[in-house]
Amino acid sequence: MSFASPLFLWYFLPVVLVGVLVAPRAARNAVVAGASLVFYASGAGGTTVLLLCCIAVNFVVGRGLEPDDWGFGEARRRLLLVGGVGFNVAVLAIWKYAGFATEQLDVLTSWFGGEFPVVQLALPIGISFYTFHHISYLVDIYRGERPALREPVAFVTYISMFPQLVAGPIVRYREIADQLPQRRTHRLDDIASGFPRFAWGLTKKVVIADTLAPMVDACFATPAEDMTFAIAWLGAIGYTVQLYFDFSGYSDMAIGLARMLGFRLPENFARPYSSVTVTEFWRRWHMSLSRWFRDYVYIPLGGNRKGVHRTYLNLGVIFVLTGFWHGAAWTFLVWGLFHGMLLVVERATGRDRAPSTPGGRIGRRAVTMLCVVVGWVFFRAPDLGTAFTMLGHMLTPDLAGLTDVVAASMTNQRVLFLVVALAVVFVPANSGTGPFLESVRSRRATALRVGVMTAGLGYAALLVATGSFSPFLYYQF
Repeated sequence: MSFASPLFLWYFLPVVLVGVLVAPRAARNAVVAGASLVFYASGAGGTTVLLLCCIAVNFVVGRGLEPDDWGFGEARRRLLLVGGVGFNVAVLAIWKYAGFATEQLDVLTSWFGGEFPVVQLALPIGISFYTFHHISYLVDIYRGERPALREPVAFVTYISMFPQLVAGPIVRYREIADQLPQRRTHRLDDIASGFPRFAWGLTKKVVIADTLAPMVDACFATPAEDMTFAIAWLGAIGYTVQLYFDFSGYSDMAIGLARMLGFRLPENFARPYSSVTVTEFWRRWHMSLSRWFRDYVYIPLGGNRKGVHRTYLNLGVIFVLTGFWHGAAWTFLVWGLFHGMLLVVERATGRDRAPSTPGGRIGRRAVTMLCVVVGWVFFRAPDLGTAFTMLGHMLTPDLAGLTDVVAASMTNQRVLFLVVALAVVFVPANSGTGPFLESVRSRRATALRVGVMTAGLGYAALLVATGSFSPFLYYQF
């Protein structure tokens, strides 16, 4: 079930909101948890059992990590933490990476005339996200930052909350622990604040991202012999816009939905394409993932406290993991290594700080944007061959133009929305439309809310009704 489907918009969501409003305060978590499991099972099918098993294991381990709960000493608590984290990593490795690993082994053995059995497992929806939530839960309890949850329903609510279950934001346990007890209130004000944010995200997803998708798909599907300079750049720029509006749209919808249910989730985007450095880009893009890797991997590895070379190594490790976290493919690994290399170069040359002059900022912003666009080619391409073919043509101007297939995908509507969406690059870096819609109480904010909930939401609802929507891009991760 997708947030942008008629089933969700016109049936599931209204029923859940009414249920949360009329339920006694002590039963609201149960309503959210039950609805979330139904939401997940509708798309995940039998792999819902895996989610439930992980929830059960981590709930029990979390109780054991409390200093005084089971009377474990520090050594046993540390051993239990290692076991719990190892269990979660193993689940992710088996279900997400076993197929990729056995494929590579099969290729290697074929060089010597043999073969290796390839494992084929269905990828459970959202496994990368709920695995990171479980690890955050265990580590935060072990560190004493928050106590373990005593109520299983509250724990299920945290892990399976449907706004963030399948594509984030990645909510660290300490960010939401205080909101999970049954004393949490829920008011109509929450719905009034969250709905415009949800409507804004739906508009970004359905009106912009889904409109551009056929054009981007046509560019990346162009055979190597037909690829041209124009097609390569059109595909790269189109995907740069499509991915941002798709994923940030999902995050806006998730934050808005959670607010309507009485929860406040962390922000996930802060106008990343306005960044002046790649370092700044990663402080603005998928911020919940960056914060997770910083707190649970980078800092425990030593961060930048153990010398320059160790810092570079730690950055490399983080971005190898970031690349593979997105998918079991060489394209994601290269994308992660590319960004890790850029961050190391910026840090080594002192270019991780923004220039002080306006001209310098404009130039560095252009260079940063170019690097990001190049990186997205690896991220989107189905294989490294396609990625290098596109990049080669991006570096080789020609007058060949567009193929008939790509030209046919360039409707007037898509060209218009591409131009409008590209304007996001030139909007000031400090303007955040989502938080502005949700929290600001001014005439300007009210006017924007009215515009989003009439023109934007109306057009988006019309597209949804006609079936003009597609799954969120981050569902595959």
